[in-house]
Amino acid sequence: MKNLATIVTVLILIITLSTTAFAGDKSTKKYEYSQNTLTSLIEGLNSDNRGLKTSCAYLLGELDVTEGIIPLMRLLRNDECEEVRICAALALYKIGTPISIFAVKQAIRFDESDRISKLAAKFYYDYLRSNQQADVKGKDKTYAVID
Repeated sequence: MKNLATIVTVLILIITLSTTAFAGDKSTKKYEYSQNTLTSLIEGLNSDNRGLKTSCAYLLGELDVTEGIIPLMRLLRNDECEEVRICAALALYKIGTPISIFAVKQAIRFDESDRISKLAAKFYYDYLRSNQQADVKGKDKTYAVID
């Protein structure tokens, strides 16, 4: 009877681990959000509360909200708190449009804080590296004939 219980326990453990191991990647899932959520997040960027600013910036990046790019750029450039600017740079990196990546690139050169410049450089170079790999994977070999 003990052997049967052990076998059943092992089988349940194997089934659980195999379903976890072969589960699909959910990182590409797009989230849905309402206009009210978008408005609240953008208004939260204008708050005096640093925690609210960083949370709103982070969520705008996670939700990939392109409407939040301009307020995030303003936050990255003008806010006095380093943590808020870092969160804005991260959100712009996660959104990943050419304009948002350009803002991160400019923070490397023009931000007076070394900490923000270094982190913006990491975000920017990670973006370049991930896009380079995507370009290499997507290209077919083409040859030109020169007469």
